Amino acid sequence: MASSFKIHFFGTSSAVPTKERGLSCLAIIHESSISFFDCGEGSQRAVINAGLGFNKDCNIFITHMHGDHVVGLLGILQTMAMNRREKPVKVFGPRGIVEFIRENQAILKFGLTFDILAKEVKSGLVFDEKNSKFRVHATRSEHSTLSFSYLFEEKEKPGRFHPDRAQKLGIPEGPLWSKLQHGENVALPGSRKKISPDQVLDESRPGKRIGVSGDTRPSESLEKFFKNTDVLIFDSTYSDKNKENAIENMHSTSREAALLARKARVRQLILTHFSARYRSVSHLVKEAREEFPNTIAARDMMVYDLSTLS
Repeated sequence: MASSFKIHFFGTSSAVPTKERGLSCLAIIHESSISFFDCGEGSQRAVINAGLGFNKDCNIFITHMHGDHVVGLLGILQTMAMNRREKPVKVFGPRGIVEFIRENQAILKFGLTFDILAKEVKSGLVFDEKNSKFRVHATRSEHSTLSFSYLFEEKEKPGRFHPDRAQKLGIPEGPLWSKLQHGENVALPGSRKKISPDQVLDESRPGKRIGVSGDTRPSESLEKFFKNTDVLIFDSTYSDKNKENAIENMHSTSREAALLARKARVRQLILTHFSARYRSVSHLVKEAREEFPNTIAARDMMVYDLSTLS
């Protein structure tokens, strides 16, 4: 059975929610783990509606300390505690994230049933654990406050396993096959002869890469950061008509997002963070597709399955 690798969109509006769109929040589900990127107000309710639960291995990445991206973090943590979570939660964000959690816990007087491991990030590698099958990088973005974009990078995966090769080498089906598929050398039963994974596996395959811009103006540094990503989720607050607003408020238009996606040679662009002034975002998608045809608009509760990318 193929492993789960999906992007769940929980909030796709900008600073003001609408009847159809909540505030910024998305999650990447990779096998048994969940990685949140921003937690706008009401995020926990959207997660409940999606039926994801609150006991997966969990990391939370905050792009910047504006309320529409971080206030819902408190609700997520409280809901986890109400569900008697015991596993620790790692929270990453810009300067102020540690104090934000600590001070609100003290003011609101809510206890937790698990440990929070909060860390302020800098540009570079921010998450990479030995047993994790992915890593996360960060880089500074261009917004009105200290802000980061993130790159979720699936680690290299073993090549396709060939049972016929294993059988010819005399390796019995069972635990030894599993070890070989996970990159371990094995010894033939009753022998000292070692069999290496490359004798039964094709060459390893690169993992998929997902970019999350957060709120930002487009830039050459982001173009380089997101180079060749499989999926890029990018700030698309405004249309061409409101480009001056985008410049003034340090956001991007849908066309600017598409131009960056084209230059960065990404495979799929997903627009998000739409201004509440637009009842429909079809014209933003149209403007973007004029520059980068492989563009879609995110909507609340949309699920994008990475298995659709071969």
